[in-house]
Amino acid sequence: MRPSAERSGRALWRQVLLPFLLSLFRGALPDQIRYSIPEELAKNSVVGNLAKDLGLSVRDLSARKLRVTAEKEYFIVNPESGDLLVSDRIDREQICGKKPLCILDFDTVAENPLNIFHVSVIVQDINDNTPLFKQSKIDLKIGESTKPGKTFPLDPALDLDAGPNSLQRYNLNENEHFDLTEKQTPDGRKYPELILKHSLDREEQNFHHLVLTAVDGGDPPQSGTTQIQIQVTDANDNPPVFSQDVYRVSLQEGVPPGFLVLQLTATDQDEGVNAEIIYSFHNVDEQVERFFNLDRRTGEITTKDDFDFEIASSYTLTIEAKDPGDLAAHCSVQVEILDENDCAPEVIVTSIFTPLPEDSPPGTVIALIKTRDRDSGENGEVYCQILGKAEFILKSYSKNYYKLVTDRTLDREEIPEYNVTIMATDRGKQPLSSSISITLRLADVNDNAPVFHQASYVVHVAENNPPGASIAQVSASDPDLGPNGQVSYSILASDLEPRALSSYVSVSAQSGVVFAQRAFDHEQLRAFELTLQARDHGSPALSTNVSLRVLVGDRNDNAPRVLYPALGPDGSALFDTVPRAAQPGYLVTKVVAVDADSGHNAWLDSGGCPEFATLLQPCHLELLSD
Repeated sequence: MRPSAERSGRALWRQVLLPFLLSLFRGALPDQIRYSIPEELAKNSVVGNLAKDLGLSVRDLSARKLRVTAEKEYFIVNPESGDLLVSDRIDREQICGKKPLCILDFDTVAENPLNIFHVSVIVQDINDNTPLFKQSKIDLKIGESTKPGKTFPLDPALDLDAGPNSLQRYNLNENEHFDLTEKQTPDGRKYPELILKHSLDREEQNFHHLVLTAVDGGDPPQSGTTQIQIQVTDANDNPPVFSQDVYRVSLQEGVPPGFLVLQLTATDQDEGVNAEIIYSFHNVDEQVERFFNLDRRTGEITTKDDFDFEIASSYTLTIEAKDPGDLAAHCSVQVEILDENDCAPEVIVTSIFTPLPEDSPPGTVIALIKTRDRDSGENGEVYCQILGKAEFILKSYSKNYYKLVTDRTLDREEIPEYNVTIMATDRGKQPLSSSISITLRLADVNDNAPVFHQASYVVHVAENNPPGASIAQVSASDPDLGPNGQVSYSILASDLEPRALSSYVSVSAQSGVVFAQRAFDHEQLRAFELTLQARDHGSPALSTNVSLRVLVGDRNDNAPRVLYPALGPDGSALFDTVPRAAQPGYLVTKVVAVDADSGHNAWLDSGGCPEFATLLQPCHLELLSD
């Protein structure tokens, strides 16, 4: 019954612990949507209905384009249901290490109108890691003169889980001479120490074999073991002694490899060979051995690699000093890494709305910008600015976010594309900066009516033109794009009879060429005027009108006609009788002739029988005397 009771107790403890931890962090978390999930959920598992929790209607999701913005997207939004789904493997140990509370913070963006929502997902640990010792066997040498109560630190087991599922305790098999206690490093890691309970007698037993077990708090618990082999020696010397149990050192993160961290010195009261001391790392993780060197003879600790405050701000080095008799002393070196302004701020475009309609009003959001700086304090405080481009401004939106908005009306026909450079600068004493360029294209709007190349048109057409002939062409241009700039032509009005208009002229909708539908007759139609329209294909369409005046020119296509004198029954002219005594210059009669043509084509020459240019109208005169 005891194991069951233990499991129940641990489960209850977890139920109490999580709300308690959340209460501790609640002040640090912004007001946002929160979810809680276990790690290692299957892909497409539902975290929660984000749309509902944000108060968004499902039918509006398509227009709002709700989506996740994060450097690494562990989650996506189902565009149909609004559910927040798992999109990638979530390994709490990889993401948060040993942090007691693992939180994935990210933002979601909705458009039309633009909103940013902060979301936090608490990743709960599951017991998916077993406690493991670095070595399957530990060898110790203990002198038989060692007094009871002496402790011997042992390498800890490693368990990547956190909280109750992490390593909870160590067990040592029952034996006569040794006991076990647990210690904790400043960074919270538990490690075992072997305690000598009773004096050892090498002649009685020169080897002792023990089994050390590490147990986690999972349900059911998992465990790992290592063998401890102790050799009893008959050395009769004094153990080394450090001057301090704990040493504290501060280093700038920019120190070069090979930089001296600390010179350790342990003393041994023995003389000669028995006073020689060997220094070594003891009970340290891989990160310590990556960044630090320890000289085995001198005890000098030097740097081995470049530090990064943003990855780790402190290290704990446990050092063992051992003499030839295998008597050892231990000390701890706490190394604090001081932040330097070595990380330039980052500018991240989380959303960009391009192409942008050219008629967008001032204040329209173009892009959503996020800044990030991995430094801390003032070194990590960032402000943004636009380089040039007075058409745009940046507005602070929320934590680390800016909106890039228009500051004036834009005109695609004037500038179709902009390259906007945004620079982020931190507030370090020697500030660092970085920049990013955003290309913004403007979408055409039908804001230009077609423009005719002439204010009005006048065309001269000679009469008797062949039907179907081209008599004129009008042309208009439109700087808009696509259908907005495609022009069609039509006849809008005329001073001709409406029913007769189509029998006289027509216009090509594509080319603007005006065609005569019939032969014009100057004696009936000398001039007429058309109102032509150029219309684009935008929605709504825009149009412009222009006048076209058609002047019909005369051709010599009519012979003159004699109107007087009158003709007799036989077709001869009837004249008054001429007196016999008529003197020279006596007016016999007056011949009147007309020509339907005009200008030179209508000029009459009256001789004995009139001859008019190339067209002749014969006449016959008879003079009668009384």
